[in-house]
Amino acid sequence: MELTRRSLYMLPTPHGLVFAAVLFANLLIAVNYNNGLAYAVVFLVAAMAAVSMLFTHRNLAGLDVAVSNAEPAFVGDDVHFPVRVHNPEPFVRQNLWLICGEFRGKASVASKTTTRLSLPVRTHSRGYLQAPKFRLASAYPFGLLYTWSLAIGAEGAKALVYPRPSGAAPLPRSHSYRFEKGSHHREGDDFLGLRDYQPGDSPRHVHWKAAAAGQALVTKQFGGTDSEQLWLDWALTSGDTETRLSQLSRWVCRAEQDGLQYGLRLPGKRIDLGAGPLHRHSCLQALALWGTGDAALV
Repeated sequence: MELTRRSLYMLPTPHGLVFAAVLFANLLIAVNYNNGLAYAVVFLVAAMAAVSMLFTHRNLAGLDVAVSNAEPAFVGDDVHFPVRVHNPEPFVRQNLWLICGEFRGKASVASKTTTRLSLPVRTHSRGYLQAPKFRLASAYPFGLLYTWSLAIGAEGAKALVYPRPSGAAPLPRSHSYRFEKGSHHREGDDFLGLRDYQPGDSPRHVHWKAAAAGQALVTKQFGGTDSEQLWLDWALTSGDTETRLSQLSRWVCRAEQDGLQYGLRLPGKRIDLGAGPLHRHSCLQALALWGTGDAALV
């Protein structure tokens, strides 16, 4: 969105109203005593206040504002929507306020540059969270006048909110909890060698000594006869829907932390065995969107 003259409004601040009252009182004194110096002071200060209107308006006019998707978060945490403010003009935009509800963020934008701000929003339920509307405002330079933009919306900007991990049930690791072993393994006890680091590799397997010596990142490879393959099943949980999803979310986080291969089974949905950040996101996304209108997008 580009902030144009049609999308900006201006009103005096409380300090501006007090300033106007004092200036009017000085004008009455100047008229009463017919004092030329008092007239000069009143009209000089009034002219400065009038010129400040132009600077206050210009501080917002012409800015380009855009909002991007936020990183996923768990219910109860804040998601931070990136807000990009671009200044195409050859002068600095100072003392800008990003306003959304009770949040007040302050920033300045140098000439012909882009500043990235963060708009925090508290999450209350799982699923996709649409970026809220916000305003840009300023009282630069003297604080006598306050200008603000129309509410800026961000169509398409959203954040995925995972179910918050909770529950007392331990990670299902026995046969009764559908624990499986298979020949396809991810790691074992035997050291096989080193390979180039790949995104998603467990930090426990990175050869940090080589990295500290200035060498390229490499990952240790292990092998063995078996590896744990864990199925996290909806049928293993109890309680209402949100309680079950929170328990499965906790199991997903714990299985990833322990370096296990795990899969997820939900009513009408199955995610095959895997591991790593992308697999964790896929499982948590399925939990976040299960039973919602966006579930078909997973």
